[in-house]
Amino acid sequence: MNRRDMGYGTMRYAEQPLPDALTGLVAAIWTMAGDGEPGEWIDHDATPDGCIEVIHRLRGRSIWGEEQPALFVTGLSLAPVRFRISGDAHFLGVRLWPWAWEMLGGTPCPDFADGWNRLDLDSKAGALVMNADRALTDVTAAFAEALPHPIGSQVLSATRVEDIVRASGYSHRTVQRWFERSIGITPRGYLRLIRFRRAMVEVTAPATLADQAAKGGFADQAHMARDFRRLAGVAPRTARSRAIGPFLPDDPF
Repeated sequence: MNRRDMGYGTMRYAEQPLPDALTGLVAAIWTMAGDGEPGEWIDHDATPDGCIEVIHRLRGRSIWGEEQPALFVTGLSLAPVRFRISGDAHFLGVRLWPWAWEMLGGTPCPDFADGWNRLDLDSKAGALVMNADRALTDVTAAFAEALPHPIGSQVLSATRVEDIVRASGYSHRTVQRWFERSIGITPRGYLRLIRFRRAMVEVTAPATLADQAAKGGFADQAHMARDFRRLAGVAPRTARSRAIGPFLPDDPF
């Protein structure tokens, strides 16, 4: 099954291919839909992936702590978030790297970490997800004149904080301050999130978990397992059987 178009019991998730112009700014443009009745609820956990999610619920209902509006943005988290959707719910989402969210003039990431905010219909971020058929065009246009962020653009290719410092040309302290102010997570902690995110993407692939741990930059398989339990709340083997992108639906069996 293609990882970009996956179903599990009562929900379906898909991602659109992205043009090179959005590399380092947008992690995904995605849709998710329930496969049930309006009165049914589907429970799942959204695992942390180091991104800001701009989401438009096109129909149905959703609950994260409380009932959500149709248009909202979710913040960064360091633990899985319990999320409920009605069986008829359908979502369009844009997964942004934090520095891309900052470019849109969004609320600073630390201000809504581990939570979500309502978005206005006329906001720059909201405009990205108003039309499912035009989402890729709208997102590409929004960042058409974006310049690479001097620090953020170095993060995704880094494995150590020193890599960001060297590539950006800024001091270690300046990099730390930027992460504190703009992301709300230490540089080391954020790189751990990125490593975990990549592991979640690969966990459903046929390679052995040991091989995936080695390829993903973990010290060993036990190291990867610890990160999965900390950040996903489950073992890698469990995630392998249940993951739909960054989501872990409850096992119906």
